[in-house]
Amino acid sequence: MTNPFTAEPHEHSDGEEQPAEEAAAVPAPKNYITPAGLQRLRAELRFLLTRERPAVTEVVAWAAGNGDRSENADYQYGKKRLREIDRRIRFLRKRIDAAEIVDPEAPRSGRAATHVFFGATVRYGNGAGTERVVRIVGADEIDLNRNYISWLSPLARSLMKSGPGDSVILRAPGGNEELQILEVRYERIPIEPFTEPPGAQAAATAHRRTER
Repeated sequence: MTNPFTAEPHEHSDGEEQPAEEAAAVPAPKNYITPAGLQRLRAELRFLLTRERPAVTEVVAWAAGNGDRSENADYQYGKKRLREIDRRIRFLRKRIDAAEIVDPEAPRSGRAATHVFFGATVRYGNGAGTERVVRIVGADEIDLNRNYISWLSPLARSLMKSGPGDSVILRAPGGNEELQILEVRYERIPIEPFTEPPGAQAAATAHRRTER
């Protein structure tokens, strides 16, 4: 089994964060993810399979009985939505099947407790004296508003295996930047739970049923 604390992340050609669905195509040995992140993927898959897809299927069946399908907007939209749902279901299943759970709160010893690996919360500074804190998470858990960066990102690659007092070089299209590692810690990383998206067909269908 690949060790998540020593695995080298895969290299990308630019300095941008990679969307989860694009990262899925990268031949990484495992899909490293926190327990909460995996729970969110499973919750979304369950929602699509048990609520959203059946609701859209019901709408398509209803629309199919309303005349010419080629000019039936409800039918055409419903079929398109079903294709999108099925594509997302396939993606989620692949990500879940490949998941390798790494709990940031799990006990650690040696370098795994003091240096940067998956799940680390890292405080670092740059040459201008600006400090920043980032958390290294899975490709499905990226949240740039909360400074959650993928372990596959250029910044995470630069920080990997470093410890407090170390200097690392971030190589980006805009030029190289030296970063000073100030603190490395392992703690709970809050992940937003899955919530039913606005406009979900499951909610609309349930609402129509209550009105009957």
